[in-house]
Order: sequence, then C-alpha cells, then structure tokens
Amino acid sequence: MLDPRDADRLAGSVDPELREEVAHTTARAVVHRARASEDPEVVARLVRLVESEGLDVVAALWSDAAPATLPGALWRLYVLREWVRRDPQTVTLRYRLGVDAAPVQEAVAGVPRPPSPEDLRALADQVLSGVYAGDLAVALERAAAFCRILATGAAFDADAREVADPEGAVRMTRGAADLQRTAAELEHAAGMWRAGTLD
Repeated sequence: MLDPRDADRLAGSVDPELREEVAHTTARAVVHRARASEDPEVVARLVRLVESEGLDVVAALWSDAAPATLPGALWRLYVLREWVRRDPQTVTLRYRLGVDAAPVQEAVAGVPRPPSPEDLRALADQVLSGVYAGDLAVALERAAAFCRILATGAAFDADAREVADPEGAVRMTRGAADLQRTAAELEHAAGMWRAGTLD
C-alpha cells in the first residue's frame, strides 16, 4: 500500500491522468496478486484494508475512479463494508424492511433470515473475500443484490416517515436512489469482469 503521505499527495492538483493510472495500477496489483497467492491471511488483510490503512487512504487511491472500472468497483465494495461496520443497526433495519419485496435479490445476496447485524457484517466480508479468492463477478453481484434490498428498505422507511419527517424522507429517498445506482454499477462491473474488460 501507499504510504499515507504519498496518498495525500494524490489529492488536489495532481494530474487526473496520473491519478487514474495509480488507481488502476494499484487495483490490478492488489486483486491479481491476492488471487494468485491463494493465501487466506493475505485475503483477510485485504478485507480489513480500511481498518488498517484508513478509509482516507483507500479513498485517495480509488474514490475518483469511474464505476465501470476495477478501482471504482473496489471503492464501492469498501464503502459498503464500512457502512455495514459503522452503522449495523441502520443497515439491518433497512435490510429487514426491504427483503420481503426483493426475494430474488435475497437469494443472490445470501443472508440468513432474519438477518442480524453480524450476518450483514459477514456478508460484507464474504463479498470482499470473493473479490480476492473467489468468483469476482459473483462477489460484485452479491453486493449489488444487497444494495437493491437496502434501497428498497430505505424507500419503505422514507414512505413511513414522510408525514412526521418530510426532510428526512426526502434524504432517505435520495439515499435509496444512490443505492440503486450503485447496484447497477456493480452489476455492470460484474458483466465486464466476465467479459475480461474490467480494468
């Protein structure tokens, strides 16, 4: 990984082409080396990357990458895992609200019913493990299904709060739309990985 001081230098006025090159190079190196090593400890360390390096360092590397790229997909997966880790109660509530309306997505996501916060944390870890030691396309599709269920739950939650908290309902509706967009991006990235074009 980059030293945090080096990562800080990537922000701001750095040439966008250089940022893009660094994003793609680091993403390829991390994914392909982990997949080649087949070492469970390497995979476990990469799953915990944000905990050890910090979200800011990962953001400096990959947050500006286009969604239909390897670094863009990795960024979305790490942000999703971090949300589950930091706010498990909200994520669990949204999942429970949305899961009955999305049975196909539930099957793809593969979370036990009824889900606990620990189950959702395990899913986030399994998705990232799949990136580094499994079928990367399946990992992306599981994350996409998870996002679609959360989006449905957020929309139901927004409807329930509309009268009591209209501003909060609008924020939740926007959040649901963002989750749907992220799901579509992850599904697109999965298709590109299968086609050998995700870089």
